[in-house]
Amino acid sequence: MNPLLPQPRLALPQLSNYAAEYDWLFFAMSVFSVVFVTAIFIAILYFAIKYRAGSPADRTDRIRFRSRVILESSWSLIPFVLLLVFFVWAGKMYVAWSMPPKGALEIAVVGKQWMWKFQHPGGQREINTLHVPLGQPVKLVMTSQDVIHSLFVPALRIKMDAIPGRYTNLWFTAKETGKYHLHCAEYCGTDHSVMGGWLIVMTPADYQTWLAQAGTDLSLAGAGAALFRKYGCSGCHGANSTVHAPSLGGLFGTTVRTEDGREVLADEGYIRDCITVPGKNRVAGYPPIMPNFSGKISEGDLIKLIAYIRSLPPGARP
Repeated sequence: MNPLLPQPRLALPQLSNYAAEYDWLFFAMSVFSVVFVTAIFIAILYFAIKYRAGSPADRTDRIRFRSRVILESSWSLIPFVLLLVFFVWAGKMYVAWSMPPKGALEIAVVGKQWMWKFQHPGGQREINTLHVPLGQPVKLVMTSQDVIHSLFVPALRIKMDAIPGRYTNLWFTAKETGKYHLHCAEYCGTDHSVMGGWLIVMTPADYQTWLAQAGTDLSLAGAGAALFRKYGCSGCHGANSTVHAPSLGGLFGTTVRTEDGREVLADEGYIRDCITVPGKNRVAGYPPIMPNFSGKISEGDLIKLIAYIRSLPPGARP
């Protein structure tokens, strides 16, 4: 966006890095819709009155074939080209919005009837309140414990569904400190209307102070290591295991070849499926001995296990 151009603005603050462009897109589409709807309505009203039953208007067809083709083409192609511009514009925004930068602060989000649960990398946990630092990219890794929810922060101009059994992502960079509403934008049951909370944007120094005050005994990865032993994962994937199981060191972010010949990116969703639906993406060359933990591990514990597996360097054996 050109910083010299006047910025159209909704009633809400433009908190995120792409809020201004979102407002431009919304404003442009609104103007486009109003102009064309008004023009069509005026034309309909004019011709309805002029050619009403009993009027003396001349009804002789005087439009030649060439003129008719030009007229028909114009009112079809001009809106089409304008809509194509909006499509490309919105598509460009979507691609930028869906690709978080490397090094973004990752916060795990679990939607649950009727609350939002947030977990920071250091293990700090919050309910219905999310603290983030000013000016730092923040990536939210989201899932749901029960039904579909949708995290909506109007000041950020972002909304993303939290879906049971899978992970979705969104990211933003907050530009102003303050306290802003967050909501659930997907009807999720009796108390859907009260499922909300606050996004609190702090200076980096204040955020570090808050992390220290909200301290916890273990980080997400540290808590995941304890769960790794608790659920018996080390029995097959540990350093002293005699079971032929895939290595987990350096797994996250690599490409895995499955038994049926597919290549799958080892991201959060892949690791979750390996734990809860082990037969879905079985690694090539390994026997189907992984037990199914579906319904036996909570979403919060799954997030911790994934954080631990993600923290393992290449070649490490838990």
